[in-house]
Amino acid sequence: MISYRKHKVLVAPLDWGLGHATRCIPLIQALLNDGHEVVLAAEGGQAMLLQQEFPKLKMIPLRGYRVRYSRSKLFFSLKLMIQLPQIYAAVRQEHRWLKQIVEAEKITCVVSDNRYGLYHAVIPSFLITHQLTIKAPFPWAERLLRLINYRFINHFTACWVPDMTVPPGIAGALSHPPQMPAVPVHYINLLSRFTKEPVPEKYDLCVLLSGPEPQRSLLEEKILSQLSGISARILLVRGRPADTALPPVPEQVTVVNHLNGKALGKAIQESGLVISRSGYTTVMELLSLEKKMILIPTPGQTEQEYLAACLSKTGLALEYKQSGFQLAGALKQAQAFAFKRGSIRLFNDEILCSLIQQ
Repeated sequence: MISYRKHKVLVAPLDWGLGHATRCIPLIQALLNDGHEVVLAAEGGQAMLLQQEFPKLKMIPLRGYRVRYSRSKLFFSLKLMIQLPQIYAAVRQEHRWLKQIVEAEKITCVVSDNRYGLYHAVIPSFLITHQLTIKAPFPWAERLLRLINYRFINHFTACWVPDMTVPPGIAGALSHPPQMPAVPVHYINLLSRFTKEPVPEKYDLCVLLSGPEPQRSLLEEKILSQLSGISARILLVRGRPADTALPPVPEQVTVVNHLNGKALGKAIQESGLVISRSGYTTVMELLSLEKKMILIPTPGQTEQEYLAACLSKTGLALEYKQSGFQLAGALKQAQAFAFKRGSIRLFNDEILCSLIQQ
């Protein structure tokens, strides 16, 4: 272990789905391995997930942005735009909150996953994001969004991008923009909770449901309605850690509300094929396990739509739209699809050591 100042680090993920929380897990573990004290800040499902993974760490309640999503792709962007004042107010509020917490908890370093208000004028504060480019329908809109995005990013000590340094990496233009922020940008490789291990195949298919409502439930309803005609051995992970009830399913289907990191990693590796959203955290973890995957972007989420299309073009995944999703058809296409394996690099403790000394 390198001898240098040990920090009391506040780690806080965004509350848009569970992905921001799950990708913080390997980073939190690296901080603990390196002798730092870690304090967590979250609410709801994000807080529950992190408390399950790190039951001994202190959890401070921190209100999320609580963004509401449209049931229709057509109105997805419009509904987000209507909520921009609410999001901006949440950013300002969390910035004021951070000043109080830093003093009360004696925090000496902040790691924020996509929470743009958690920067500090005195102590080092690092923003984790893979979206240096925010995709939009028009080039002028992307340039405008980049200006706004970089205005917030430039408040931080540095920006940590969970992708590989050499373009296009995994996220393509999302993480490798034509213009960089003014603060230092460090590519930290892919974040994954999982380590690939040889295990026997138990399931033909693992379905991972995740992401914001109501789209998570809409996809679940589609899949549940089509299970009876499928003979494959299926594991359905609902992505509902707070739920206790389970929906009825056919005999060949196993359904669970949530699996902790270790159990989920094992279940994925026991599966021949995975269906999931094309959320970046999920993609990083599936790539780290070299899994064949069918990606269903959340309708209206331009980032997920872009990422699924890119990975489909390179042969790393099969893209399928939610609107016309047919489980039997998707499985048939996957059998004929020439899946490829990408050359990836993963985040490790040594990378953290070089970053946290700043």
